[in-house]
Amino acid sequence: MAGVAASMGTDPITLADLLRVANSPGFDRWQEQVRRTGGCSHPIRLQGQTVTRDRASGDVLYSYSTADEPGGTLRIACGNRRASRCPSCAWTYAGDVYHLIRAGITGDSRMGIPGEIRYHPGVFATLTAPSFGPVHNRPDTGRCRCGAQHPDDDPALGTALHPERYDYAGAVLWNNHAGDLWRRFTIYLRREVAARVGLTQTALKEACRISFGKVAEFQKRGAVHFHAVVRLDGPDGPDSPPPAWATIALLDAAIKAAAARVAVPVEAKGDFAARVLRWGSQVDVQAIGGLAGVELTDQAVASYVAKYATKAAEATETVDRRIGEFCELDKLRLPAHTRRLIEACWLLDDAYPERMLARWAHMLGFRGHFMTKSRAYSSTLTERRQVRADYRARQERRERGLPEDLDDAECSTLTLAHWTYAGQGHTPGESWLAASIARELQANRDTAREALADLPDIDDREVGA
Repeated sequence: MAGVAASMGTDPITLADLLRVANSPGFDRWQEQVRRTGGCSHPIRLQGQTVTRDRASGDVLYSYSTADEPGGTLRIACGNRRASRCPSCAWTYAGDVYHLIRAGITGDSRMGIPGEIRYHPGVFATLTAPSFGPVHNRPDTGRCRCGAQHPDDDPALGTALHPERYDYAGAVLWNNHAGDLWRRFTIYLRREVAARVGLTQTALKEACRISFGKVAEFQKRGAVHFHAVVRLDGPDGPDSPPPAWATIALLDAAIKAAAARVAVPVEAKGDFAARVLRWGSQVDVQAIGGLAGVELTDQAVASYVAKYATKAAEATETVDRRIGEFCELDKLRLPAHTRRLIEACWLLDDAYPERMLARWAHMLGFRGHFMTKSRAYSSTLTERRQVRADYRARQERRERGLPEDLDDAECSTLTLAHWTYAGQGHTPGESWLAASIARELQANRDTAREALADLPDIDDREVGA
């Protein structure tokens, strides 16, 4: 192992710590803990104990304490959704988002979503930001305004052609108000649907329900845009069929009209003039689902949403942590375009303190959630996590010979636990080893995924064959 680490150019401090960890008496147990976290990059360390007793006699059936663990702590996954911070936990988060979004397209009986919703009108809509000035790009003509033909990996892509005239203040204010723009869009969307079928807002609620699941994505120019699955249901949500007038054509027209109506005013403050924020002119709407002639598949949409749910503003090469003081910018290696956006956040913060632009400067002003959904779209991330936690709890109880039914009110056991926070993260050597374990686990997942991809869907199999 030492030879492998040295051949990869590991620095002496990391190498020495790696050898310390590998030669420690509790190394096998440490590896087991890391594997149980999925190779988490920044696990949370806990100290404490748990005791399970027979409820009637008080006899101890099982006890556990971190005193005998490596370092005296138990490691649990950090749960960070950002792939730049923890690839392992981000992979789990992306999986949850994938199943949540796909269930809202095709249904999933395990989540209580009927399969009939695949026939409800549904579209994949993209709402973009307006222009804040010309940027280097790769148009269909193949040649940018600057006269060059940029390759895909050209760092100039997305940066301002004329930085001195680019509206950096407008760009970060738009990002900062993107959540308000989306909220108003959903309001206008319901109004547009009602108006197009001749119903009042109250009558629409009794006939049809609009559900959505969306994700935010940063373009290379540093502006946020939204991708959303939008679906029309009956008045009771996924369990009821939509009315006959609910069509994809209606949804398409209503989305484009609603986006055009949205306007968020920003008052003038200090040296900054008043402005009105709107969606960009590019609004793309594509049909999805099980309807005849539809090419955009549910897997493609769910995968796309899950991919961007684990990202932040990495496309702009910004940092993935908050910037505490403006002077920290001098210590960071940032592209000039990205730095100007961050500087604009700090300059605007004094004029608009209620918007907390400096706090969200590393996100170029955006402070919304990257993945959100309406209440009736499908399941929730909380429910997905609880299902996973219950499965692991039943697995452990089975291994210890305890009753598996967690919901049994008359369960004969009583568990008492006490935990305290003891820190987070790995030492340098532990980080190297954890990353190696994470790569191994990911390779196994990819192999399993490829094997499952070759199996036919359950609907295609002969039942009872």
